[in-house]
Amino acid sequence: MHSTEIILLNFSEIRRRSIKLWSGISKEYLNWKPDENALTIIEMIRHVLEGEHLFHKIIQNRGNLANYQSPWKELKYSDLKNELDFSEKYRIEFLNMIKELKTEDLENIRIERKEVGQSKKLADYLNRIAYHESVHTGQMLDYLRTARIERPEIWD
Repeated sequence: MHSTEIILLNFSEIRRRSIKLWSGISKEYLNWKPDENALTIIEMIRHVLEGEHLFHKIIQNRGNLANYQSPWKELKYSDLKNELDFSEKYRIEFLNMIKELKTEDLENIRIERKEVGQSKKLADYLNRIAYHESVHTGQMLDYLRTARIERPEIWD
């Protein structure tokens, strides 16, 4: 397997497990949150989906977000299906960008985020994107445990 194929497999597996988790949450709990300062379940799902698009834009612009406008800005929260449907084209664009990368790109392209003092190789940055979704999957599992909601089995 080439480096990009492994990266794509990792993104695919993480999203598969996220969707398995999200799909196991009843609609009645989508607006639940553990405290007043936390994201609701549906907000966290949106955060993950929108965050991937934001990270994609960061990569395309080598770290500069400039005048980024989120396509989700005016979108009202509804349900999982609508969130996934809306984000699908952005997911495809992101994965296609990864498919087009050469192994050298992973080492030689740098993502410079001056506003946060970050300079990372593209390979490292892609792994951080995957980690972001994984962390929120764990956080969501904790939400469900806290709310005493049955947790879907994602460890297959």
